[in-house]
Amino acid sequence: MQFNSYEFIIYFLPICLVVYYLANKVSETVGKMILITSSIIFYSLGRINMLIYLGVSVLTNYIFAYVIQKTGVKNKWVKALPILINISLLLYFKYLNFAIENMNLLFGFEWKLREIILPLGISFFTFQQIAYLVAIEREEIGSNIIDYLTYILYFPKLIMGPIVDPADFYLQINDSTKKKANVTNIVIGIKLLSYGLVKKVLLADTFSRAVAWVHDNLNEATAMDCMLLALFYTFEIYFDFSGYSDMAIGISTMFNIDLPMNFDSPYKAISIRDFWKKWHISLTKFLTKYIYIPLGGSRKGVVFTYVNVMIVFLISGLWHGANWTFILWGLLHGLFSCCDRLFDKLEEKVFMPVRWLCSFGVISVLWLLFGSSTVGEWKSVLYKILHMKDTSVSEGLIAAFYLPENQFIYDVLHLDYLPTDIRGFNMLVFILIACLICFVPENNYRNREKLNIFSMLLASLAFVWGILCLGTETTFVYYWF
Repeated sequence: MQFNSYEFIIYFLPICLVVYYLANKVSETVGKMILITSSIIFYSLGRINMLIYLGVSVLTNYIFAYVIQKTGVKNKWVKALPILINISLLLYFKYLNFAIENMNLLFGFEWKLREIILPLGISFFTFQQIAYLVAIEREEIGSNIIDYLTYILYFPKLIMGPIVDPADFYLQINDSTKKKANVTNIVIGIKLLSYGLVKKVLLADTFSRAVAWVHDNLNEATAMDCMLLALFYTFEIYFDFSGYSDMAIGISTMFNIDLPMNFDSPYKAISIRDFWKKWHISLTKFLTKYIYIPLGGSRKGVVFTYVNVMIVFLISGLWHGANWTFILWGLLHGLFSCCDRLFDKLEEKVFMPVRWLCSFGVISVLWLLFGSSTVGEWKSVLYKILHMKDTSVSEGLIAAFYLPENQFIYDVLHLDYLPTDIRGFNMLVFILIACLICFVPENNYRNREKLNIFSMLLASLAFVWGILCLGTETTFVYYWF
């Protein structure tokens, strides 16, 4: 089950909300158990065959945490053992076949690939387990099993984040003032859910069709098609992932639990370092807190700072998936981040729009790499762009932007005067809308508490449109990470 499905929006979510708040009237513990049960059902409807692995992972980590806290273990290696086990399991499920393929290629081995089913959300809940174990070791939280299960399994963040600090989450789920339904929070939650839904089903899915067309027809695609591919995938991945995050935060707000902001208008960034302060913020904070700072951060001199930055971005690339495209994507982001640090004073003298344009260009080219199936495919696309032999736009790419509701909207709003017969008109409309959303307004998270007639009408329109656009359920880009 995913957030962008009729079953979730019409049945699962409303029932969960009603039962949760009724359960809280019995006791806070019963309310938490309803959240745990709901989360198990939610996960099992996505991948029931992986429910056993999730259960074993949760139980094993809790036993380790309980023993560490109750016995007061001081040995660092003993305390590090459960973290190493979590990382080892993540490596096994995500990277074993990748390692076998490359060993076969390099050394001529004939090792067979394993039939491994990737547990849904393993990258996210593994990091949550690590955060929990560290918090237990630092005595920031207790080892209450109900609180632990609620934290790990909480369905709005279980599969795709945001990655949440356990101490903050524990404070919220044990706050007695948050146990009654709050009408304002429910309205805010519906507003964010609506914005996220329309980002996904209208914008991300439309750009996804265009991206898929270029990848499927790469030999016939023109240079302009490939250039637009970079722009369209840049828009797709943002609307897809930020749409999910808006929905997750909105859903959680309905339960009176605040999840952290995950995006802060990242495409307004004026450098790669600035971009990573605005993109997938919860992952950046996790990597900073649990990897960059323990490695020494920027405290051990310039050289070690750059080495630490590269290590963090290498891990970020690997975390996204077992492919050389992700590894190279992470390393290149690390390299550009180091360049930002190295030329920081010089960059400050550059005209701001030029800095933004250069940053957006680099980000888009690197997204091309991220979205390619191989590094060779990425190079082929770049080759076409750089040679610019054909600046026309293919009919197939233009057709990807035709939606049945387009003409309906033009008719209802009496937009007959628009030059809809111009070739590529619908594509231009989508590009304009995407640019306006990415580059003009303040972030949805920052505006979430602004409830006025305009915002409510806009949210209502987004919700209705999003529901009407729901057809074949499409998977979020980060769903399998």
